[in-house]
Amino acid sequence: QNVFNMVVEVPRWTNAKMEIATKDPLNPIKQDVKKGKLRYVANVFPYKGYIWNYGAIPQTWEDPGHKDENTGCCGDNDPIDVCEIGSKVCSRGEVIRVKVLGTLALIDEGETDWKIIAINAEDPEAANYNDINDVRRLKPGYLEATVDWFRRYKVPDGKPENQFAFNGEFKDKDFAVNVIKSTHEHWKALIAKKTDGGEISCTNVTVSGSPFCCSQECAKATVDAAPPCKAANPIPPEVDKWFYYQKN
Repeated sequence: QNVFNMVVEVPRWTNAKMEIATKDPLNPIKQDVKKGKLRYVANVFPYKGYIWNYGAIPQTWEDPGHKDENTGCCGDNDPIDVCEIGSKVCSRGEVIRVKVLGTLALIDEGETDWKIIAINAEDPEAANYNDINDVRRLKPGYLEATVDWFRRYKVPDGKPENQFAFNGEFKDKDFAVNVIKSTHEHWKALIAKKTDGGEISCTNVTVSGSPFCCSQECAKATVDAAPPCKAANPIPPEVDKWFYYQKN
């Protein structure tokens, strides 16, 4: 089947760089911090924040010790990323079922960083989307915008444009599903302690054969021990800035 669960980390049109914190017990979703400051993605004209619901497929891992045969680069040490293209703006932390349609191979600072293109299985138009060419036909310009977004989103931070494998061409559904299956096998080795995950916290409550498996009581104690949430910090005004520059 080409239907998988997706954990929504970043709702469409928002800027806060939220992600599954793989090094924290039970892997909560947290905002990334760089040089002591909360991270937000820049708005590179004509885009505002993330242009899809962005998240990850659980039980996958892009192994940094494994060189991908397609890209020639090792994994980025995270779950595999998903760009969900449906009409609903999802909520952070929501778990949705998505139909996989294809994938883009981003090379992010020398690491393989697959971007799965998918649509919410509950979307009213989901039945019309079965492969990557359906996206090209029914949402003209969206795939090109996706490549452009990933190519340029770090430039306002002083970094060079990102590169892609396959000259930025999208691979089809079958290719994408095989990538997901491969990263699932890497996750199984990680969770069974057959691969050293370094600082990754593999504590879980559902994989009974895993040496990292803990009880519900243990997990609840971990959650209860976390400091209480305080009022959110105001969003800095520079998050709404729009950046303009020539495409290379």
